Amino acid sequence: MEMQSQKKSVNIGGLEIGKGSPIRIESMLKTPVTDIDGCRQELKTLKLEGCELVRVAFPEMSCLQSLKALLEISEIPIMADIHFDAKLAKAALEAGCMAIRINPGNMPKGGLADVVRLAKEKKAVIRIGSNSGSLNNVQLEQAMGNKAKALFIAVQEQVKILEDMGFDDIILSSKSTSIAETINANLLVSRHFPQYPVHIGMTEAGAIPEGLIKSAAGISLLLMQGIGDTLRISLSAPASEEVRAGYALLRSLGLRKRGVEVISCPACGRRRLDVSKLVEEIRPALKDLPDGTVVAIMGCEVNGPREAMDADIGVAGTPNGVVIFKKGEVVGHLGEEEMEKIGSLFKDML
Repeated sequence: MEMQSQKKSVNIGGLEIGKGSPIRIESMLKTPVTDIDGCRQELKTLKLEGCELVRVAFPEMSCLQSLKALLEISEIPIMADIHFDAKLAKAALEAGCMAIRINPGNMPKGGLADVVRLAKEKKAVIRIGSNSGSLNNVQLEQAMGNKAKALFIAVQEQVKILEDMGFDDIILSSKSTSIAETINANLLVSRHFPQYPVHIGMTEAGAIPEGLIKSAAGISLLLMQGIGDTLRISLSAPASEEVRAGYALLRSLGLRKRGVEVISCPACGRRRLDVSKLVEEIRPALKDLPDGTVVAIMGCEVNGPREAMDADIGVAGTPNGVVIFKKGEVVGHLGEEEMEKIGSLFKDML
């Protein structure tokens, strides 16, 4: 609570991040910025999933016109992701990006000063930070080989550079492929810089399911300690899966209620219906239900209404079809031949 009371809020194209705002879900375009049609489709999909901020790789000046085109068509605020080149950072800001992600430590001081002046003028946000692949030997030596501390030292150096230039519309980030390093680095960052919003995530987490498991383990530990104002679940998977997973994680922790939460039993020899098949069959219909709705799909009467009594609505298998229940109370029955009606029935009953 104390950290939140000290924290400032930053604004990226109308999106508030930090003090008093919900934890934001972001992702990164996996389509090259030069593929405008591909980026347009990916942005559309991300918007439908609820993505609130999207990072776009801006690797060279030849991509500038493409970046400008994306800024025109995107309904999601864009953060340009830039490495080393201050000219690219300036170009992104001049093109209309309201946020850039840079490492101030690897930009020439003169060029960085120009970037900071322009960011102030445009009222843009700068995200800075460290990851396990960006640490240098000096930082590791200062930390005596402790990578979590080295990650913090790198953030500390970058914060000082920007603060010395009079800039504080900053988001901080400190990531590793190691859960322990990520947790410990973020504890240090949040303790020493409670005023700044923090972006959290596990870098190079992997594919599904391993990447989901590692991300959930690391990010949950941070969120439960009050650390994290915006997050990305980085997966070797479509960006829409990252956003979907982000909201699912926040729902499971009771931190946001966007979308529908589906709880289902693992199934066993008692099951009266194919739980996994039914979950997938009715999932499209669940998108029409109110945010925060909890739906239960249970395989039998044993794991049915009573075990899932906190669900807003659910079904449990019986020898002759399913029972429909709300908050643990049976309110209807469907025969085997009527199973396709479940999705629409849920909508009508809520």
